Amino acid sequence: MPRYRTATPADERALHALWAAAFPDSAGTVALLWGRDPGRHARTFVAEDGGRPVSVLHYQPRPIRSATGGPQRVGCLGSVATHPDARGRGHVRRLLAAATEAMTADACAWSLLFTGTPDVYRGAGWQPFTAPVLSGPLAAPAPRGDGAGAVAVRRAGQADVPALRALRDAYDAARPLTTVRSPEDWRRRIPVWYGAPAAILLAEEAGDGGEGGEGAPLGFVVVRPTGPAEAAVEEIALARGREPETARALLSAAAGRARAAGATTATARLPAEPAVVAALPRLLDGVTAGTTAYGMARPLLASAAEVTATVTAPGAVHWYGDSF
Repeated sequence: MPRYRTATPADERALHALWAAAFPDSAGTVALLWGRDPGRHARTFVAEDGGRPVSVLHYQPRPIRSATGGPQRVGCLGSVATHPDARGRGHVRRLLAAATEAMTADACAWSLLFTGTPDVYRGAGWQPFTAPVLSGPLAAPAPRGDGAGAVAVRRAGQADVPALRALRDAYDAARPLTTVRSPEDWRRRIPVWYGAPAAILLAEEAGDGGEGGEGAPLGFVVVRPTGPAEAAVEEIALARGREPETARALLSAAAGRARAAGATTATARLPAEPAVVAALPRLLDGVTAGTTAYGMARPLLASAAEVTATVTAPGAVHWYGDSF
């Protein structure tokens, strides 16, 4: 008979093997991020059968901004896997029930997850929500003298993290669905999601002759390859007061980097703010607007209306770098 319990340190090797069997292409990332949660064992639920874990899920509480801009404690659910030879036996359903009880006791207002198989979670109380996504062919290089010459863009490095963090904190000061990032997030989580071949491009005030490197930080954008000829713009931050020219420079640079990597098309998950919308032709040559429905939410201590207000708020976005 299967036994359902929380994980122990002795399970770690078996859990790594389970993730490798369930999704070999991303098992290393899952195990790496899971290993960086100091409270992971008490927040990891396993189905044990035949003396080994055959199904697993993990939650981590994260501070995520509500519809009113204030952070709430949210149970972020991930690392869900069932061994191929143990599927269809109801293991995940039982683990979700245990995790729901634990997240509620852990004072989580609601729970968030992202999935391509929503039916697995719908019956346990999670409901999907949509998010806007823009796509199209990559734009051609912008002409010189296009009004963004006062902004220089370069690839950010480790020494730029304080500037990136300040830009992110200011841009998301009240943005619904964003995670309030800690210094630890910048040190351990962001490098996982935005490491090579992805790139963070930093915009600065240009120096004499249009050269960068010494001016004030004005914003950043993240561009990531997603296929042989595809790229995605996963995140943006703009300092207040210089948004239009900064957005133009950043999206032009993102398109250039994507083209250099062989991409011909791109997607963007960005807030529909005036400066961003106006700058989109620098990234995409014709925009197709659509939606994704990978996100799912479940109320715990908060009401369903509160949760719906957060995930559907104008400007709400959950950045790829805060994946779990």
